[in-house]
Amino acid sequence: MLLDAERMIYLLKQRAALAASFEPGRDIMNELIGKVAIVTGASKGIGAAIARQFAKAGAAVVVNYASSKDDADRVVGGILRDGGKAVAIQADVSKSADVKRLFAETRAAFGSPNILVNNAGVYRFGSLEEATEAEFHRQFDTNVLSTILTTQEAARAFDGPGGSVINLSSISSANPVPNSVIYSASKAAVDTVTKALAGELASRRIRVNAIAPGMTETEGLAVAGIDGETAKNLGAALPMGRVGTPDDIASVAVFLASDQSAWLTGERITASGGQH
Repeated sequence: MLLDAERMIYLLKQRAALAASFEPGRDIMNELIGKVAIVTGASKGIGAAIARQFAKAGAAVVVNYASSKDDADRVVGGILRDGGKAVAIQADVSKSADVKRLFAETRAAFGSPNILVNNAGVYRFGSLEEATEAEFHRQFDTNVLSTILTTQEAARAFDGPGGSVINLSSISSANPVPNSVIYSASKAAVDTVTKALAGELASRRIRVNAIAPGMTETEGLAVAGIDGETAKNLGAALPMGRVGTPDDIASVAVFLASDQSAWLTGERITASGGQH
C-alpha cells in the first residue's frame, strides 16, 4: 500500500496527465457555419476565447466591447488573419439604446444573429461593510440588466428560426465565498434569468443556457492579486489538477451554440474542472 504522501503525489501526477491530455477547442471545425454570433465583453479573457473559437467553428462573430477598443481590434485582427469573419462593435450593453444599436450594426455587417453570448461582466470583492449602492448597481447593471436587455433584443432577432443564448454565470452563484456578496448575488440572478427565459422562449425555438466557470486564468486573477505561480499551486489541488483556461470555457460555449445541444435549454453547465 502506498504511503499517504506517495499516494498524494501519484494522484497529482494522474490529474496532471489527464489535464494535459485534454485539448480545448479541438474538432470544432464547421460546427457553426452559417451562424452569426454576438459575444459581449469579448475584448479579452473568456469572451475573446469564445469569439476566436466561434470563428474557428465557422461563425461570423461580433466582438462587442465597452471601452477596450484596442483589445477588441486585436481579437478581430487575429480572427481575420486566420481566415475567419469578425467585426468589433462598441456598446454598453447595460443601456437599451446601445443594445439596439449593437444588433442593428450586427445585421448591417453579417445579417440577423442567431447566437448571443452574454459574457460582459464586472466584479469587485469586498466585505459587507464595503458594499455601496453604487457598487451594487454597477455590478447588477452589467451582470444582470445587460443579460435581460440583450436577450430581449435577441428574442426579436431570433424570432422564427430560433437561436441560442448563452449566459456566463459562476460557481460562486451556488457556492459563494466570503467578501463576494454583490458579485455572487448577481451571478445567482443570472442563473434565475436563464431558467426563467428558457421556459418563456422555448416555444419560439430559442434556447437559453448558462456556463458557470470555476477559477480561470484570465486578467481577472491578476486583478484579484493571484499571480501565475499561485494559480498553478491552487490548481494542483483541484480535481483536474489545474485551473481553467479561457479555451476550456469557450469549448463549452461552442457546444451550446451548435446543433449538438439542440435538446438543451434552461441548463447551467458547471465548467470548473471539478471545483465547486
